[in-house]
Amino acid sequence: MATWLLKTEPTTYSFDDLARERVTAWTGVKNPTAQANLRAMERGDEVVVYHSGAKEAVGLGQVARAAYPDPGGDGKLVCVDVAAGKRLASPVSLATLRESAPFRGSPLLTQGRLSVVPLTAAQVQALQALAQAGAK
Repeated sequence: MATWLLKTEPTTYSFDDLARERVTAWTGVKNPTAQANLRAMERGDEVVVYHSGAKEAVGLGQVARAAYPDPGGDGKLVCVDVAAGKRLASPVSLATLRESAPFRGSPLLTQGRLSVVPLTAAQVQALQALAQAGAK
């Protein structure tokens, strides 16, 4: 099982929106690398929801449906369905992740505009520990 970080602008679609709707289609992703990451997702994979405006990880979820054609796309784009999980104990800022050794070299830090980012097991463990510790 893999874990993915999904970036969203909270003024457009926030973790609270996902929690309220329970499941949503993660559409509108156009970057080729992000599209490849969407295609690699499998049902049951974990996701971390990251608010790009606030630059912080805020919640967890799960891939509810693997890649399928994005209804708003041109026939080449895919989307996945994401189910809401729980909010992190506390948000974890990008600045904090930059200081965390497991994130060195992560596409989250090296490809700032990438909206779908794979996370390693060590990165997930560090992120959860930071959230529990109340890191901001």
